[in-house]
Amino acid sequence: MLQRIINEEFVECITICMLYVYFVVTGASSGIGAETTRVLALRGAHVIMGVRNMVAAKDVKDTILKDIPSAKVDAIELDLSSLDSVKKFASEFNSSGRPLNILINNAGIMACPFKLSKDNIELQFATNHIGHFLLTNLLLDTMKKTTRESKKEGRIVNVASEAHRFAYPEGIRFDKINDQSSYNNWRAYGQSKLANVLHANQLTKHLKEDGVNITANSLHPGTIVTNLFRHNSAVNGLINVIGKLVLKNVQQGAATTCYVALHPQVKGVSGEYFSDSNVYKTTPHGKDVDLAKKLWDFSINLVKQK
Repeated sequence: MLQRIINEEFVECITICMLYVYFVVTGASSGIGAETTRVLALRGAHVIMGVRNMVAAKDVKDTILKDIPSAKVDAIELDLSSLDSVKKFASEFNSSGRPLNILINNAGIMACPFKLSKDNIELQFATNHIGHFLLTNLLLDTMKKTTRESKKEGRIVNVASEAHRFAYPEGIRFDKINDQSSYNNWRAYGQSKLANVLHANQLTKHLKEDGVNITANSLHPGTIVTNLFRHNSAVNGLINVIGKLVLKNVQQGAATTCYVALHPQVKGVSGEYFSDSNVYKTTPHGKDVDLAKKLWDFSINLVKQK
């Protein structure tokens, strides 16, 4: 029943995709990001893939063009663990003169061993949150301009995870982001996904204060059979054996992303968390306005220092 409902919602939401023109989708060279790109291109949207692996992006683009010769898909290199790479991507996109209707912050890594990014930030927090935080801020003026000129609602979508429920007990460990001695790969992943939820919530507040017609929401795509599990061999092996029986496939996972990004029923809805194409209850941390503001200020300061 769940698969049938999700597929129906998926088909319904992509039929209205032509309302929008330009999308940026991060992490579009595989998994949900690649499927989201394919669906958007199928409906005539111009999709800019923000990807770390340009070879994989070319393969995705070639596959899409083989099935949809008229597809408008471009790729710009983007390593979300590097603030310089994020700045370079945003500069190239903004200087292109392209409009931007919808930003889908989809890319992510999961439960990897402790490692610092090029900017000396714990890698999961850097990639999953800080990179998208900076990217969103740098593209926001273009989105505001597009919204004013097109008279259409802009949308920012953070692909989070139910794993945000399993962050560290304090939610975000501001004073221990880079503490290797107490690092737990799954807790750190949950922390970064909680940051995705809080980012959308606090961004909603700023957008409303600015009086702009742009919404920001977060979502759980479902537990998907993708390469996110590559850093945990035991879990990856289990997924390969039974995953296809109990988990969503990539198409089903992309359905909620598409729904939140496109569906008319989500018009005007902002600062919410979605799962299975419905508003879903988050945790007390996920609705903590003080924690959201503290994370916003912490992220701003962290970016400025780099």
